[in-house]
This record gives sequence, structure tokens and C-alpha cells, in this order.
Amino acid sequence: MGAILTRQLSSEDNDLTLIDSNPQVLVSSEERYDVMVVQGNCASMEVLLQAGVKEAKLLIAVTGADEINLLCCMTAHGLNQELHTIARVRNPEYTDQIYAMRNMFALSMAVNPERQAATEIERLLKYPGFLKRDVFTKGRVEIVELRVDEDSKLCNVALNDMYGIVKCKILVCAVLRNGTAVAPNGSFVLRKGDRIFVTASTDMLTVLLKNLGIITHKVKRVVICGGGRISFYLAKLLQNSGVNVQIIEQNQERCSQLAAVLPSACITQGDASSQFLLESEGVPDCDALVAMTGLDELNIIISLYGVSCGVPQVIAKLGHMDNTNILGNLSLGSVISPKELCCNTIVRYVRAMKNQTGAALTVHTIADGQAEAMEFLVDQNTLNCGKALKTIRLKKEVLVACIIRGERREIPNGDSCFNIGDTVIIVTNSGKGIYQLNDIFE
Repeated sequence: MGAILTRQLSSEDNDLTLIDSNPQVLVSSEERYDVMVVQGNCASMEVLLQAGVKEAKLLIAVTGADEINLLCCMTAHGLNQELHTIARVRNPEYTDQIYAMRNMFALSMAVNPERQAATEIERLLKYPGFLKRDVFTKGRVEIVELRVDEDSKLCNVALNDMYGIVKCKILVCAVLRNGTAVAPNGSFVLRKGDRIFVTASTDMLTVLLKNLGIITHKVKRVVICGGGRISFYLAKLLQNSGVNVQIIEQNQERCSQLAAVLPSACITQGDASSQFLLESEGVPDCDALVAMTGLDELNIIISLYGVSCGVPQVIAKLGHMDNTNILGNLSLGSVISPKELCCNTIVRYVRAMKNQTGAALTVHTIADGQAEAMEFLVDQNTLNCGKALKTIRLKKEVLVACIIRGERREIPNGDSCFNIGDTVIIVTNSGKGIYQLNDIFE
């Protein structure tokens, strides 16, 4: 997580100082990025002073131990009362007290990648057919990801001709082809294997799936491979929605713990890499299969097995997203990265600090990290209010994907315009450095 944040924040011209007890990690980061490094215990007052905490604006504590992260934030804030602090806190036992005692812990924000991932997976399970869903304007507009298969109604169709098939107002804001993100125009023809990112109002999603012939039904039984924290959070969410949950976990002690806190779930002790076990536990007949073991490679194999068995919805958790070009050519179903989700939350906080007014309300990374979708509020400082989009010069590879005015959601055309009080969703390639709405203009 620290590596992902370092890469993202250093690319946005932030002055970074890294603290780590492992010298090899620091040498690697120092060689790859323009950062200062300090070796030592980040919860130590002496190490924090050496890192310049008194002059810092923000401290992000994402070590592997919740307690060290909390102590680090408390110590740093004691040395610098103006400091903003973010801590990664993953243990479910701390959830309530972190919220109740955030002032005592001197926390500006607490992040929990596992809980965030579980929430994202639950949302995907509500709409089988989409590989990914990113929400804007408090759930009224979404950018969803779909794969164009050989038998898809969209295969070999130009974007200009899509409306005759989907029969609802949508916008294809990006296409991932052979691992490369493309900003398509109306004449762009979709091909087998393309992954498309579609902007649509939430009430259009059901219509979109229906007209594409993607049959969806309510998920009633979910099999989860791996009994880690995400599985616990996800099982709680699904059970609250009346879904039957089965967890397959190899460690006997962990199975006992899960059985104690999830009495309504079916907990099976066994090796999720065993095809015999998966078949005997009825995986081919379940509505959804979620692969969340601690090994990315095993999650990929389980997902491929689920797809080959015809499981309607397959989701895999990946901790490392470095090989997205390879993964893009595999039929894995949906891929979730807890670290990436959490990183987006922290990056949004950093950008808001840099731009106290006009900062993005929401930031989502799409197209395997090659593009960003951002939500902005149009205010009195926004340029070009009331002007038709066709008369405005936007920076290259910047797309206005949606304009929201009250309850009205508009997929814009050249005659559309935005006004003060509207919300605007922008899609751009991730290297553009768009921090406030005015940055989109040429």
C-alpha cells in the first residue's frame, strides 16, 4: 500500500518522506521516485522528528500493524498540532472505537481496505453482469465496466450505432483494448475482448443489461474461498441482505473463529485449490463465487475454474495489480484490489487538502489505472458556465461524461452546458493532473 501511494503521490508533485524499518524498501523507493527516506520505527518520536514531522502537512500510517499506525498518528499530532493524519486500521474489533474515539487518536481519517473491498464486492453482486461499478453523486450515476465477448450484441458494432441496441442513454467513456486505454469517438468499432467503461444513470443499468441480453437474477447463494477479514465483512453484509453464504477456509482455528462470529454462515474447512472439494461443495451450482485467499495465483485459478463451470458471477481479489495486461486477456470475471480502492480514498483526501475549494468530490481509477473519473461541483469560480460544450476548448483526452442538475442526469452532447450548482463527471487519462474543474480547460 505504501508503494502504491508513493507512486501516485510522487507523480502529482507532492514532497514525500518515507519511513520504513526495512532498508531495502527504502533503497528501492529512493531509486524509483524523487522522495526522502528515513529508516526506523514510525511510531518513535525521534524518527518522526528526523523525518520532519513538524513541517509536514499530512501523515499517512499504513504499516501492517493497526496499533503502530494509531500510535504513530497520536505521536505525530502531539509534535505538530496542525498535522492531518490518516491511519489504516483493519481489525474489525476496532471499528466502533475508532469512530467513537477518533479525536483521542488524533485521526483525520481512518481507512480499512478490507471493509471497503467487501462493500465494493457486495455492490457488484447486486448487479451480476458488470465487472466493476464506480459510483458518483451519492449513487445516482455510475461508470460500469463490461467485457465484449464473441457472442455479445456489441461485438463489431460502432459506438454511433449502439443506441439501436441498448435503447437507453449511455456514454462509452473509455475502452481497454489489448491492455491499452483508448478514448473512443463515434466511429470506434468494438471488438471481441474489449473492456468498455460506460457512464449511465443508475436507473438505466437494468435496462442496459436487459437489452444486451445479459440475464441477471437475484443472488441467493455465494461461495467465498478464503476466510480472511474481507470474507468476514462480506459475509456480514450478504447475510443482512438474506443471502446464503458458504466460506471455504483451510485453517481450522480460523474456521472456528468464523463459525463463532457468523453463526448463520456455512463454514467448511478445506483446501480451496482442490477441484474435488469445490465440486463436492456445490460450487458449480452457486450464484456467485468469490476468490479471496491470501494468494493471488490461487485466486486466479479458482476464478478460472468458476468461469469454466459456468458460475454466473465470479469475483477475484488481487493484492498486486502489476500484471494487469496479462490478466486483461483472461476470463477472470471481476477483479478487486483492496489496496487500489483504499489508495483512491487517500489520494482524494490529499487533493482536497491541496485545493481547499474546488477539489474533486469523488475520484475513481478506471481502465487498469490508465484513466480517472472525477466528480466536481460547479461553483462561482468555474469558468465557461452556461456555454455549450462544443464551443469550449478542453484539454486533450478530457471528456465530460455526465452533468447532474438536481434530480436530472444528462449524458451530454455538444449543445449541453453546465451551470453553478451542477455536478460534473470528468474522465481523463491518469497523467493529466486534474485537481479542480478549471484544470480541464485548454
